[in-house]
Amino acid sequence: MKKTLRDYIETTLFILLGNALLAFLVAAFIIPHDIIMGGTTGIAIVLNRIIHVDTALLVLIQNIGLLILGLIVLGKKFFLTTVASSVLYPVMLGIMQKIPNIDKLTDDTLLASLFAGVLMGISLGLVMRVGSSTGGMDVVNLVFHKWFHIPVAILVWATDLIIVGGQAIFLKPEKTLFGIVVLVLEAYALDKVMVFGKAQTQLYIISSRYEEIRSRLLNEMNVGVTLSMIETGLFQNQQKAVLCVIPTRKLYDTTELIHSVDSEAFITITKIKEVRGRGFTEARQNLIPEDKK
Repeated sequence: MKKTLRDYIETTLFILLGNALLAFLVAAFIIPHDIIMGGTTGIAIVLNRIIHVDTALLVLIQNIGLLILGLIVLGKKFFLTTVASSVLYPVMLGIMQKIPNIDKLTDDTLLASLFAGVLMGISLGLVMRVGSSTGGMDVVNLVFHKWFHIPVAILVWATDLIIVGGQAIFLKPEKTLFGIVVLVLEAYALDKVMVFGKAQTQLYIISSRYEEIRSRLLNEMNVGVTLSMIETGLFQNQQKAVLCVIPTRKLYDTTELIHSVDSEAFITITKIKEVRGRGFTEARQNLIPEDKK
């Protein structure tokens, strides 16, 4: 599907905002409190302690090197989709570190860990929502996956474990625990951002009055429905079940409508993360033949 100007603007804004937020939290919370972090930032923090070179510069050098590796091994398409974040993040990190007193926002390491974890999940989620990548160690993981056919999830855990272990050598055990707090909160926040505004509720309705329920859901609730053939368990009767996906805000009204038709209707309600495709939105009206409206 061809992208519109709005899509390109949204992608650009999300990448800029995501990288700016990531750079801010690293400068404000991660580095000042020696909190463990994975990826090229974690490697740069370790190298900074050994060779005393600016962290942002070390991240930029790594990302450029990994981008070249990605271009050679993974191809031009991957290079183009990751180059923005690979260059933007270290540049923004260098800018953020020059903000006066940014490293003095809090003296509480636990508070810094909480903010770092949540903001990291949000920042990465913003970038990934528009199909971009943060680059860095993602390149290494994808290259190893292509060469050795090891699952990417295993490679992510392995590389993060090595990087975190390298930082733990220089830090007290308490700092390692704070790093774990960051990683847990990051994963939780990332998941929430990725599905924010996309979650829906699915209803599966079993009733002998399925035809009336189907009609009223379509006409009164303006939701798409699908019918599936089923066989009841006790009496083994052949009939149809109704499947519909609705915004959560419509759940109460929808269940009330169903029970007004059949008070004994059997309904299962499931929270789903995302719905895509035609037929369950208002766009379905364009698909309905005139004799079915």
